[in-house]
Amino acid sequence: MDYVVEMLNIRKEFPGVVANDDITLQLRKGEIHALLGENGAGKSTLMGMLFGMYQADRGTIRVNGQAVTIANPNVANKLGIGMVHQHFKLVSNFTVTENIILGIEPRKRLVLDVGTASERIEQLSLQYGLNVDPSSKIEDISVGMQQRVEILKMLYRDAEVLILDEPTAVLTPQEIIELGKIIKNLISEGKSIILITHKLKEIKALADRCTVIRRGRTIGTVDVATTSQETMAEMMVGRQVTFKVDKKESTPGEVVLRVDSLSMKNSKKCLALNHFSVEVRAGEIVGIAGVDGNGQSELIEGITGLRKSDSGSILYKGEEITGKSIRSRIERGIGHIPEDRQKRGLVLDYSMEDNMILEVYYREPFSRRGLLNKSYIRQYAEGIIKKFDVRSGRGATAIARSLSGGNQQKAIVGREFELNPTLLIAVQPTRGLDVGSIEYIHKRLIEHRDNGKAVLLISLELDEILNVSDRIAVINNGELVGEVVALETNENEIGLMMAGIKRGEGA
Repeated sequence: MDYVVEMLNIRKEFPGVVANDDITLQLRKGEIHALLGENGAGKSTLMGMLFGMYQADRGTIRVNGQAVTIANPNVANKLGIGMVHQHFKLVSNFTVTENIILGIEPRKRLVLDVGTASERIEQLSLQYGLNVDPSSKIEDISVGMQQRVEILKMLYRDAEVLILDEPTAVLTPQEIIELGKIIKNLISEGKSIILITHKLKEIKALADRCTVIRRGRTIGTVDVATTSQETMAEMMVGRQVTFKVDKKESTPGEVVLRVDSLSMKNSKKCLALNHFSVEVRAGEIVGIAGVDGNGQSELIEGITGLRKSDSGSILYKGEEITGKSIRSRIERGIGHIPEDRQKRGLVLDYSMEDNMILEVYYREPFSRRGLLNKSYIRQYAEGIIKKFDVRSGRGATAIARSLSGGNQQKAIVGREFELNPTLLIAVQPTRGLDVGSIEYIHKRLIEHRDNGKAVLLISLELDEILNVSDRIAVINNGELVGEVVALETNENEIGLMMAGIKRGEGA
């Protein structure tokens, strides 16, 4: 069997942690090979070695049958290996073309030849069905489009093997379908793809074979067509996983949050929320369903105090909070799991223990008379890290930036639950998490509800909205399309409402 890439018996250690322990992965030409594992299982580290970002301590890498040493990403590029990282490496105020040619700028004599590069990018974009405008600025295009720019960057460098690291973590459902088509186009053009993911549905839809790793070790490689999602989930987490959320019927109490006829503009000064109203009671979970960019972000920013509203009111436990500061909202018992863990959830260059007390550092017992109580803070942070299975080599002293995306997410979720908020605003709480972690967080959301707290859940995952919510409010173009009881609806009806078709109107 001809393999384009072989990683044989790879071992990689970082201080205090064995990231990869004797892992073997073999990629055939023209296949989509999924690399499946929990958060922190060692997937990104393994691929980082194939892309030259780290060096293996032991083991062999072969490309087209030849043993190679990949000292840095430039060597990987020369060997025809490209990587699209989970967090994109793009300069936001540069154009698409400027980003793609960065580091390999073409010249005509002494002058930068952007025109020729732009033409080639346009040809590649057409060939692979990417529909990217070479002259657009990165800051003006969607996240899904930015990912296509990253793929184009690899194709421009003649990559034959593409590594896609959690490619759907930040995409809308529609963009995920589009990406699936792009991946199939790449394969039909003779490329080979390694897909790092923990979304079993995607693996079933796209991959030919799947290598499963758990806690840095290879569990096995399976043929996707003949292996069930349940089997792959069990291989990944080492136990059986339930995909259905087990919950009893809710018993809603007093209204905790009342958003009444709220209107807000977005950062481009366009109306993003138009007279939107919703209520969340104690002891219930209300889900907000909608295609990304229909006003959900502005709604959350309005409730949490991150953006000023133009009109309407936000009542928390009967009190108008529209003009209150963010800190006073937190002190009143409003918790927030933000949609962007790196921009809004963590200070990446702080330690995990400092990140765990960002909202409470000024209170006792975390500090006294302006002095931080370091030993209590460490103990508090370690408790969250243990409870939510946040994996980092150095526990509470680890720098947030050094954790995998999924472990950063678990830490933020743990921090917010630890404060036991009366109202928890959970935005994409399981984004980038594996099935075991998703199952745990869903259980915690239900427990929070059962303890008489209110939860507002915003998610792009329809399964999650339908499984976890008690009531669902559907948003389209900043307006409320309608509200339904989760048990009395289905994916099809919610999908139609998300497209702006009110209940009972038909398609």
